[in-house]
Amino acid sequence: MDNKQIKRIVSYYYKKFNTRNPFEIADHLGILYQIGNIGCSGCYMFLKNHRYIFLNQNLSEYETRLVMAHELGHAIMHRKENCYFIRNKTLLLNSKIEIEANIFASELLIPDDIIRENRDLTTQQLSRLLGYEQALIELRLKSYI
Repeated sequence: MDNKQIKRIVSYYYKKFNTRNPFEIADHLGILYQIGNIGCSGCYMFLKNHRYIFLNQNLSEYETRLVMAHELGHAIMHRKENCYFIRNKTLLLNSKIEIEANIFASELLIPDDIIRENRDLTTQQLSRLLGYEQALIELRLKSYI
């Protein structure tokens, strides 16, 4: 799946549900999620024809949103795959489905308007402003250009 297709998918769900909040989108889609003590940052599982997202309870607010958006990407684009988000590793992985989930998360959480309004900022400044890792900002800027 290329960046334009992922952007269209995000745009579709944003327009359909009028939100960029990954938790609200999951609610609308009937994707169940739970926050608890798990051994990774998050994971998506497809079990008995149901979609589940599990999030680590020790994540910051921004990390929780990012991991939820990433796992939501898996739930939407990779419905039948089981995927695990390992902090400090998944943003750097080259696996096709992890890259797609990262692009989905960046498109969902960082709208074009934010980039346009702050086009004079460096990636480091955007990272501080938005609260997301610089790697996510850089990934998002690649799909913006």
